[in-house]
Amino acid sequence: MMRVLGLPAGRVIVRIGAVLRRPEMMVVLPALTLAAFWLGGERALISAALGLPLVIGLFGAVSLREADLLAPVTRATGGMVTPPQIVTALEAILGIGPATGLTTACLAVRFDDMDQLADRFGKPAAEDAMRTCVERMTGVLRQSDTTARLDHGGLVVALGPVRQLDLETLVQMAARLQKAVSPPLVLDATQFYVTCSVGFCLPGRTPEPTGRALYEAAVVAADAAWQSGPGAIRSYSAEMGKVAADRDAERDMLETALDEGQIRAHFQPQVSTDTGEVTGFEALARWHHPERGLVAPGVFMPSLERAGLLEKLGVVILHDALQAITRWDKSGLTVPRVSVNFSAEELRSPLLPEKIGWALDRFDLEPGRLTIEILESVVTQTDNDVIVRNIASLSEMGCGIDLDDFGTGQTSLANIRRFALRRLKIDRSFVTRIDEDPGQQRICSAVLSMAERLGLETVAEGVETSGEQAMLAQLGFTHAQGFGIGRPMPLEETADWMARHRARIAGLSRQSPSAAAF
Repeated sequence: MMRVLGLPAGRVIVRIGAVLRRPEMMVVLPALTLAAFWLGGERALISAALGLPLVIGLFGAVSLREADLLAPVTRATGGMVTPPQIVTALEAILGIGPATGLTTACLAVRFDDMDQLADRFGKPAAEDAMRTCVERMTGVLRQSDTTARLDHGGLVVALGPVRQLDLETLVQMAARLQKAVSPPLVLDATQFYVTCSVGFCLPGRTPEPTGRALYEAAVVAADAAWQSGPGAIRSYSAEMGKVAADRDAERDMLETALDEGQIRAHFQPQVSTDTGEVTGFEALARWHHPERGLVAPGVFMPSLERAGLLEKLGVVILHDALQAITRWDKSGLTVPRVSVNFSAEELRSPLLPEKIGWALDRFDLEPGRLTIEILESVVTQTDNDVIVRNIASLSEMGCGIDLDDFGTGQTSLANIRRFALRRLKIDRSFVTRIDEDPGQQRICSAVLSMAERLGLETVAEGVETSGEQAMLAQLGFTHAQGFGIGRPMPLEETADWMARHRARIAGLSRQSPSAAAF
């Protein structure tokens, strides 16, 4: 593009036209004509009298076409461009604002329900639904407005140049966009309602007077609206910018921690209530912070979830777990299996079985050495076809499936059979003081009876005392796990723990062959 004095030529033309169209130019025009007569005589007078109105008319006519000159992008079919082109359009309008009195604003839209829609109907159907919603929204915009799709599937709108714009106008426009997507969609003969959250920003509220700052502020406001939603509308504020900056810094810190191995697996032993032998380990995430020391998962797991890093954490913990098995095997230590927790977010990934299969092949391990732990709250999501398919695929592959925190949700017997579970992990709330509380004993006895008839093994979580250990063995639990047996520990400490544990079992057996194995 041709540039004049460092500016795009189109913008220079618009600025000149805006100046020449000002009312005060009508006062200056006679003075300019008289000056031409003094300097050049009658010929100059005639040239000025005829030429100056022509120049003013020419530039004025050009400036009347501001919307065309200010759009340095070619609107694609449906009015869609790319985010960088949105920034360029905003920059162009902001650049001529002082000369023309024109202004603009930016709105960003995030859909509230697309993840659930993708889980239920599949990603292609969700993409079609999103495309329909975008078409509906662009249908209520003006010809001069420019739109682009965001990476997460949302929409960003750069308003065409306008004379006046205020907060109330943008709120009404955001509500208009929400109303456009409110009619139901039909997928697989099922009606589905989609809502959206909208964020926007006026030029005077950005940290910098640039198109990029305006664009980024609108996206930040949309994220804040989405987190407050569904169907929320938010105007950008400096506080939002600080929260977003803090969130970005937190994400960067967590990503660094994952990449550098600060967040890694610790291993908590599971033992047989019959023999006391180690039957496996559960891999649990721990953060070895360089300054704060060992950080508990309750502190950093919510941050990982907010940052969208749970799937990356899952990759790290799975790698650590499989690597641990290979190291135990090479050292001659017997560890039948390792359990790894998978969140609902990870289980919603259609590629999860392939990723786990690839990881097992990489370490040359049989699928039976890996157990997938799934929260009971996840299993109750029976309408989630992706989760159901993934769990079934992992079970068919040969991986063990444990139902974690059993007793805290509403799992039906049909779901227990449907997901081909191997073990039930009884929640620690039913294990605490089981040696003292007859009510706890009755509940656990009922669960054990059901598990036995369904052919399922049981794991008691949260075992803290020797009395609880003895009662669990007496009731008939298959496996036990808890701080009373062993705390989660780094891989390097597991070999010494197993040696001490074997010595303890041997000592108990010599004292009393009928004593509890652990």
